[in-house]
Amino acid sequence: MSMDKSLKKAGGLGRQRNVLTRPERLALLQEDEKWTPEKGVYNLPKTKSRRLAPGQTGPKRPGVK
Repeated sequence: MSMDKSLKKAGGLGRQRNVLTRPERLALLQEDEKWTPEKGVYNLPKTKSRRLAPGQTGPKRPGVK
């Protein structure tokens, strides 16, 4: 019996996520110099998800998987 195609993992997400994880947000805020580790992780400013053209990869950020 074959597995249904909806149950197979197709190489991760194929589309743009509209929510960033906390480490992604912190890395983005540090790049823009809007956050430092001394400020803590509560009451973070809002961030926009950066969209890329198809086939491009985002900047490599240390500490973010």
